[in-house]
Amino acid sequence: MPRRLVVIVVWAITAAGLVAAAGDTPRAAPAAAVIAPPPAPPAPAPAARPHLRVPHAAKAPHGLPVVEYWSPPRGFPADPAPRSTAPITEGLQPTTSLVLYTAPGGTPKARLKPSISGLPVTVPIVARRSGWYAVLLPSVNRKIGWLPAGGWTARPLRDHLVVRRRTHQLTWLHDGATAGTWRVATGSAATPTPLGRTFVLGPTPTASPIYAGLDALVLGSVPDDPGVMSPGLRRAHTGFHSWYRTGVFGRSVSNGCIRVPRAGQRALLKHIPPGTPVTVID
Repeated sequence: MPRRLVVIVVWAITAAGLVAAAGDTPRAAPAAAVIAPPPAPPAPAPAARPHLRVPHAAKAPHGLPVVEYWSPPRGFPADPAPRSTAPITEGLQPTTSLVLYTAPGGTPKARLKPSISGLPVTVPIVARRSGWYAVLLPSVNRKIGWLPAGGWTARPLRDHLVVRRRTHQLTWLHDGATAGTWRVATGSAATPTPLGRTFVLGPTPTASPIYAGLDALVLGSVPDDPGVMSPGLRRAHTGFHSWYRTGVFGRSVSNGCIRVPRAGQRALLKHIPPGTPVTVID
């Protein structure tokens, strides 16, 4: 059990075979003349295939920062489609410490280990280019990092969670079909639930009875404006958790987390694996 964490795709040419003499008096026909086909033209040379150039992965310097629960990766590019709800069908699970780059063949900026705070890491693959793979990053919002092949295994991702802030609706999609939908509570105007794509890091125990006696699902996202949070929540992650009072559902009242009815939270905990993409939209 991980320690408690703070949460908020035959050519042939034939000719007349016999040639006979013309005339009024029948005569013996000359020998048949066989017209041989012309020699076959030489076969065309196969078209040259363009050489696929895989950008070289620069050697990582010593001392690269490690992506941790409380330590966000820095210097990485923005997610090119942060609010896309298109299916993400494959994730990447590190089997060793991986170097994250800013682009294919770009600058090494951080390391991603197989687990974060005891939670096994699976990150969604959102782009592929020249033998490199772009993944959503944890502990930061709407950022991607690039990885070459090697040091990880691919995992299918069959689920997708979509949160609509304005209607306070959570939809669970499995293989593209709706498997569940719930009316939820989202972040308040001062502490909104961060927009964009993120993913499930994994489950974590909860201590307070306000969570209705159920574990939470920690996400990769964090507060957009840590300064408005209480000191203990400024570097915390957002997440899905239940709530002891049903009156909050359908309202914008949380510190950024998504509060889910008990039945919904039980379904998420039972069926949603690490790496599942989450998209928060308006």
